[in-house]
Amino acid sequence: MNTEIIFIIEESPEGGYEARALAHSIFTEADTIDELKIMVKDAVHCHFDKENIPRIIRLHYIKEEILAA
Repeated sequence: MNTEIIFIIEESPEGGYEARALAHSIFTEADTIDELKIMVKDAVHCHFDKENIPRIIRLHYIKEEILAA
């Protein structure tokens, strides 16, 4: 049984946010962070059966920023 699953969260080039699981084929997107959290939980529940669902969903936010030199 997996005790946790990790998602990488990035801003989408089209707007909104994208979440991609590490070590699993799970991807989802939403317009806001709050909506994305709901979508991530839903995706995890759809991907795993009841006995194997991770207890913890860990979100790692990545924000890229470019500065002029």
